Amino acid sequence: MQVLSWLLFVTLTLGVVSYFRMKLFNASIAVFCLFLIGHIFGFVGQWTWAAFLIIAVPLNIESIRKKYISSPILKLYKQIMPEMSSTEKDAIDAGTVWWDGELFSGNPNWQTLHNIPQARLTAEEQAFLDGPVEQVCGMNDDWHVTHKETDLSAEVWQFLKDNKFFAMIIKKEYGGLDFSAYAQSRVLQKLAGTSAVLSSTVGVPNSLGPGELLQLYGTKEQQDHYLPRLVTGEEIPCFALTGPEAGSDAGSLPDTGIVCKGDWNGEEILGMKLTFDKRYITLAPVATVIGLAFKMYDPDGLLGEQKELGITCALLPRDTEGVDIGNRHFPLNVPFQNGPIRGKDIFVPLDYIIGGPEMIGHGWRMLVECLSVGRVITLPSTSAGGAKTIALATGAYARIRRQFKLPIAKMEGIEEKLGSIGANAYLMDAVTSLSTKAVDLGEKPSVISAICKYHLTEKMRQLVSDSMDIHGGKGIMLGPNNYLGRGYQGAPIAITVEGANILTRNMMIYGQGAMRCHPYVLAELTAASHENEGESLEQFDQAVFGHIGFAISNFFRSIWFSLSGACLAHAPFMDDTKGYYRSMQRYSSNMALLSDVAMATLGGDLKRRERVSARLGDVLSYLYLASCVLKRFDDEGRRREDSPLMHWAMQDCLYKLEIALDELLNNFPNKWLGKALKLIIMPFGKKYQRPSDELDHKIAKILQTPNDVRTRLGKGQYLARIEGSLLGDLELTLENIVAVEPIYDLICKKANKRLPFTQLDKLAELGLELAVITQEQADLLIETEKGRLRTINVDDFAPEELLGGVPKPNKPKRKPRVTKSV
Repeated sequence: MQVLSWLLFVTLTLGVVSYFRMKLFNASIAVFCLFLIGHIFGFVGQWTWAAFLIIAVPLNIESIRKKYISSPILKLYKQIMPEMSSTEKDAIDAGTVWWDGELFSGNPNWQTLHNIPQARLTAEEQAFLDGPVEQVCGMNDDWHVTHKETDLSAEVWQFLKDNKFFAMIIKKEYGGLDFSAYAQSRVLQKLAGTSAVLSSTVGVPNSLGPGELLQLYGTKEQQDHYLPRLVTGEEIPCFALTGPEAGSDAGSLPDTGIVCKGDWNGEEILGMKLTFDKRYITLAPVATVIGLAFKMYDPDGLLGEQKELGITCALLPRDTEGVDIGNRHFPLNVPFQNGPIRGKDIFVPLDYIIGGPEMIGHGWRMLVECLSVGRVITLPSTSAGGAKTIALATGAYARIRRQFKLPIAKMEGIEEKLGSIGANAYLMDAVTSLSTKAVDLGEKPSVISAICKYHLTEKMRQLVSDSMDIHGGKGIMLGPNNYLGRGYQGAPIAITVEGANILTRNMMIYGQGAMRCHPYVLAELTAASHENEGESLEQFDQAVFGHIGFAISNFFRSIWFSLSGACLAHAPFMDDTKGYYRSMQRYSSNMALLSDVAMATLGGDLKRRERVSARLGDVLSYLYLASCVLKRFDDEGRRREDSPLMHWAMQDCLYKLEIALDELLNNFPNKWLGKALKLIIMPFGKKYQRPSDELDHKIAKILQTPNDVRTRLGKGQYLARIEGSLLGDLELTLENIVAVEPIYDLICKKANKRLPFTQLDKLAELGLELAVITQEQADLLIETEKGRLRTINVDDFAPEELLGGVPKPNKPKRKPRVTKSV
């Protein structure tokens, strides 16, 4: 009994010290004081004091600790840790750590989250959204674009150029709009709600491409020449990275630039001979200036002794002799301009390199830095915009469309889908708002950008599929009145580009997250690679003992949170969100602990254990997505009426997080260790379930009825009440349907029978005949019937009309070529 009491006392002592994450010296003093109390009560004897002194003294005397503990660990560390490739190092160094670092800490500071300023538009940015963006949405005919011309109209192209849509990222000194990342996101959301072709065309020049690369890395001459032309649309940019041999593995580029001498404008100069084969390049068929990524070599030593100079980026005018450009790909009936670019032994000056010759070999760093920003904005924003529009359109359609004598929105199967659509639209908008604010605060959130890209494009794919299920035949039959079909067809495009989603989930989110966000791992790697042995040991000593304390802390915190249900963990609000904050604190500690265990047991093999990495990445991702939801709910005033959306999104995130944890522990490479960890982390099983049927019902009700919550959910989307606006007409018809339902009930009551809710124009005649409605109410019934029929009817065509959708070769005289893949 005495031994058991001693063990319990020692464990509690270490647990308390570890839970509060005391510094080593402070922890030693605290343990000493607690042992002294234990000695008084008879729990601590001489052997315990001896063990304490043997451990505490060398740990607290720096010279002894470094020589006998840290130095041997450092030698072992250098032997077992795999060497990072230059591309991996560039990817890790390129980004910054933001709120994702707090989530990885095991003890996120919620005040830090809620102190982040809410993203807002300036007056100029709002005016652009209300003016040119609204106008171009009204000008664009997506059926004409996707089926007849396979391109935006000449009028739309010119409007985009005239109003500087391609210059949202370019600074005002060059004539650009210089919008915030948040404003760019809002523009793309609005465009994506009407046309994927339109949003893609605008999004790409404002993401990874010549504009951003020139501003960040270009020479003064390059900036002064190109940037004003990009602003006016005189130059249309594209960026050529991907090729048949290098897709998601962009670092394996086979495209080359060979340093050599050659003739240029009649004189011999030092330049480079470029050979490349690129595909999937957005805007390539119409681009006038091409950003090109390739590997540079100097076989003759014309620049120095180094032969392999690394990935480099250059700018080529379209009319450069030897550039083969103009053919188009046809991506899933969403015909934004996209195609291959090829060239063989094209000689150009070294001045064509972005940033000039001194930027040779810095291309990969340039690209990943830009991607860490661009991937936060473009695809997440178009996905969120599509989701918001889908939420409004699906809710409206489900209220208007009736089967079995009631709106289909009242069927429980439809409510289930509507619940997911509405809550995920709320979440996706929350994610883009917080993430783009990070960029506006100067961050380059590489880990967050991967989370955003993967999860929001995946959610969009699921949402558009759910919406298609609700729309049925209305969604399937393409035509001028179908607002859903092209989005459904094109959903896999976003999944594939800017890093395929399988790669992003399995390798990038946690692969970068473990290095960048962990408070000690990168410091250890940096220290171990330091050339100065003294500096290396000094830095490693600080990092490794910080890491040991961090791991012990998360071990005890995980045990305490598991046993207590985290019911005593800190929460910034004592309302019905407190449980979410507490659970996330628990899961943050769990993730940090599991990360250290995985790295310790798997070492360098963790890179190849993709499913371990993917599930740890899922935990980090759902913590981030849930943080965005809580942040939005607070920023918007913690409105009670918005709570169904917030609760559904939070419960879904935490439910999926627990599934990731459960699957990770059940499939941990060391089975016995996995079982032991599960006993620590999930001793009572999973806590969260799928969002309830009641929440689905509440959200379905929100989506099918005009109200303030629904308006906030769809804020910023194109809903103009003008001819040709399918979504505006749908919204008007929804309002009319809701308005005539009481009129319909009056007529049924007077007629003493339940009449079908069809042929509302005939119903208007009956109502007037029964003298139960006014002429104004009859007119509303007639107008509503027209809108109802427009909503439920689908297009049909004469057979010859469908021939208009055959893609026209870009160059009729040249035989179309197949882009080969190995």
